[in-house]
Amino acid sequence: MVGAFRIALAALAAALSLPSAAGAAQHASLQERLSAALASGRGVAGALVVDLRTGATVFAQNADLPLAPASNQKLGVTYAALTGLGRGFRIATDVLGRGMQDGTTWNGDLVLKGYGDPTLSGAGLAKLARQVAADGITRVTGRVVGDESWFDSARTGVGWKPSFFILESPPLSALIVNRGWDGRRTSRQPALTAAQLFRAALGRAGVKVAGGAAVGVAAQDAQLLAEIESPPVSALVHFMDLYSDNFTAEMLIKQVGAVQAASGTAAAGIGVELSLLQDAGVPLDGVHLADGSGLSQVDRWTATGLVSLLRAMWQDPALEPDLLSALPIAGVNGTLQDRMERGPAYRNVRAKTGTTDECTALSGFVRDRYVFSILINGHPVSWTATRSAEDRFAQVLASAATAG
Repeated sequence: MVGAFRIALAALAAALSLPSAAGAAQHASLQERLSAALASGRGVAGALVVDLRTGATVFAQNADLPLAPASNQKLGVTYAALTGLGRGFRIATDVLGRGMQDGTTWNGDLVLKGYGDPTLSGAGLAKLARQVAADGITRVTGRVVGDESWFDSARTGVGWKPSFFILESPPLSALIVNRGWDGRRTSRQPALTAAQLFRAALGRAGVKVAGGAAVGVAAQDAQLLAEIESPPVSALVHFMDLYSDNFTAEMLIKQVGAVQAASGTAAAGIGVELSLLQDAGVPLDGVHLADGSGLSQVDRWTATGLVSLLRAMWQDPALEPDLLSALPIAGVNGTLQDRMERGPAYRNVRAKTGTTDECTALSGFVRDRYVFSILINGHPVSWTATRSAEDRFAQVLASAATAG
């Protein structure tokens, strides 16, 4: 009887141990498959996967290694804009009068003052011109002056390659219309071009301007004559992340600096961003930020930092909807429209892409199960190999998420 009891007890123990052994084997298999996917990227790779339900680390490789993030840099700007400005914040463009109105004549200059709206368009100028006309003004004795003083005069980001100017982003300015396009080319003097375009818009609205266009700064006591506003920050962030727009990222980081630190510079905005990230508990060891877009050759993030940032936003009910709506969906839209168009990742992966000559990156979510970040660096990287590696990595995770 004792022998039989011992045999039965051993059988029971073996049966009870089977699920954990199978789970361990499955977990090891997932790690092996993820490692194999990453190894095909032909570069130095850092990656981290965390289970959203348990907080457990599923996979880690060089997770704390500082690497160039490319456009994954925009994830930090997303957080800084949504928390430092607010999702409903709108960016104004004003028409200010220097002088006084006498009947239908404005004696003095009109100042078009920009506050960094990256979406300001010719249609917006037409609205402003109609507002001026609605004030009863049909004649201006002075000039139209473009005021871009809300931001600094830097047209590019720190650490950019010279070729990035115009090719990757139009000139940065607090006053820029149609992203600097004047109908023939991208203007190198966006504020002056904006003043010229507004002068023409006034003419079409029935307001004749005697003087020309110039660049200057509005007086503190200038009179507000007209105003329009941008879409809310939530919409700007959505466009920035979905299409990985460098210009919007740079304009937003300067806006954060102008509003929160009274200095419309990228450096001021980054200072605010780092403070906000630190308050959110994002580990910043090895993180170095030089711009908003990720074009800078001196930007550095870690997979650990990016996963921590994404988790913090995921867990915040005020931020999670805007983040998820802004991230491209595999095989569906944005910069992932033509990637992972089939397989388990299709529609189940939402992630921010990143691409420069030295880096590709992919960071985001697999359903409500995993948060992940992949950074692959090389000199240069192979876009074909690294993107394929990232896609295979995401497919493996999606397969595990749908099976679990």
